[in-house]
Amino acid sequence: MTTTQDAARALFTDLTGRTPEGVWSAPGRVNLIGEHTDYNDGFVLPFAIPHRTVAAVGIRDDRRIRVASTFADEPVEVSLDELDELFPTPTGTAPRVPEWAAYPLGVAWALRQADGVAPSAATGSGLDIAIASDVPVGAGLSSSAAIEGATASALNELWEAGLDRVALARVGRKAENEAVGAPTGIMDQMASMLGEPDAAIFLDCRSLDANLVQVGIAGAGLAILVMDTRVKHAHSTGGYGERRAACERGAAIMGVPSLRDVSVDDLPRAEELMDDVTFRRVRHVVTENQRVLDTVVVLREDGARAIGDLLVASHASMRDDFEISVPELDTAVETALAAGALGARMTGGGFGGAAIALVEQDSVQQVTDAVSAAFASSGFTSPVIFTVTPSAGAHRDA
Repeated sequence: MTTTQDAARALFTDLTGRTPEGVWSAPGRVNLIGEHTDYNDGFVLPFAIPHRTVAAVGIRDDRRIRVASTFADEPVEVSLDELDELFPTPTGTAPRVPEWAAYPLGVAWALRQADGVAPSAATGSGLDIAIASDVPVGAGLSSSAAIEGATASALNELWEAGLDRVALARVGRKAENEAVGAPTGIMDQMASMLGEPDAAIFLDCRSLDANLVQVGIAGAGLAILVMDTRVKHAHSTGGYGERRAACERGAAIMGVPSLRDVSVDDLPRAEELMDDVTFRRVRHVVTENQRVLDTVVVLREDGARAIGDLLVASHASMRDDFEISVPELDTAVETALAAGALGARMTGGGFGGAAIALVEQDSVQQVTDAVSAAFASSGFTSPVIFTVTPSAGAHRDA
């Protein structure tokens, strides 16, 4: 069976006629809880998944960078000296290169500008980069951060940039925000860079302090089921930006730098000051921050079996207050719970993508069959359903 690494190597050889200097990979992620809190300086609890993006990379003897992907027909090639002309992408416009290529090229642009980067990165040689991935695209599993993490890890080594994992996560966020034009936070990049087996990453998105929290899913006889609705979403389109603007508006009304500084006890005052829509957006972020903190405590004190209600409350908040769910996500969550899941919620930015369910290991097939049948009876596209385990972050494979 051809692996993702094999596919990246083969594409590199087809592109260049030689073997790569190395192969690097980075995972997608599932966010256990903490949605739309990251860009509000709040708390999140993601984990890396086994699905990975692989970058086979080789050095060129000129100052050009060429990227190719198994999911694009043609490679894209530019001069390293052109990167500052290509990026940042003007607000409200598409990148000046195909969007898929804006991720790795944007990483090259952002890495050369990073604080503390070694001078060698600015004078680094050209590169050929061949990308393959088995992270589902558009499913809310952060296929974009996986591309960024694999590319950043490779460039950091080959250009001898000297950046640590947190700095590389910042590079990925800058690429996504300014090269691609997607106004996301840093959760996805941090999860992809810092993931560890059987652990979630408790991340303070203001300080970027990250602590591993053992989740003990398998040890508790449980599994995490991903239910990809196959409803595609795109962070660079309007719904995400509108939610972010509402959060910034709410923080301004409350007179604080970000919604991180608003507590649950402040919500009655917020309701008096805000219009209904802004208040409900704020209420989601504030209560979701608290749910992350509560989930960490529950995992540490009582274990994974006890977090189900927090997952369910998170989904209700995203559905009703933040209004980022869709009928397919609601069907997946409701059906999984009815079929015996301990908890379930949509995961990711919303407007499509995937939901997760915490289920007994011996109930995986039962829940899978129930969700598939519910989608069929509703006339929805068949979902793709699979289990994930917390896995390792970005690294060099070969």
